[in-house]
Amino acid sequence: MARFVYNSLIVILVFNTAISLYGILARPSLVKKLIALTIFSDSLNSFAILVGYRLCKGFEQPVPPIVTRIPPTQEHISKLIATAVDPLPQALVLTAIVISLAVLAFLAALTLRIYYVSGTTDARSLALMRARAAVEGE
Repeated sequence: MARFVYNSLIVILVFNTAISLYGILARPSLVKKLIALTIFSDSLNSFAILVGYRLCKGFEQPVPPIVTRIPPTQEHISKLIATAVDPLPQALVLTAIVISLAVLAFLAALTLRIYYVSGTTDARSLALMRARAAVEGE
């Protein structure tokens, strides 16, 4: 059952990533592109956490990688190695969340400024305005 849920989550995240890539590449509105970029970032972060998760054999539940006994016994260390989740993806995802928040805030401010200057957030209209300005400038 756990394997089915794990595989289902992978399929859902791949589907979610594909939809967000479609939103980034095909939608003309900059606001919709921002929303799709956020969904894309969240999907990749969830996928990284899912990769770092460990499916244990039997009825063992995964545990955080923390030694709870001082001094640890050999049996405790071997059980920790067999059931501990990988902390590296968690640390990388935390860093990615902070970076994506900063990028999203910058792009939202940039989109707002573009809207104030041009009156639209449609990428096609912006390209048309830019082409007209280039022709008029010559």
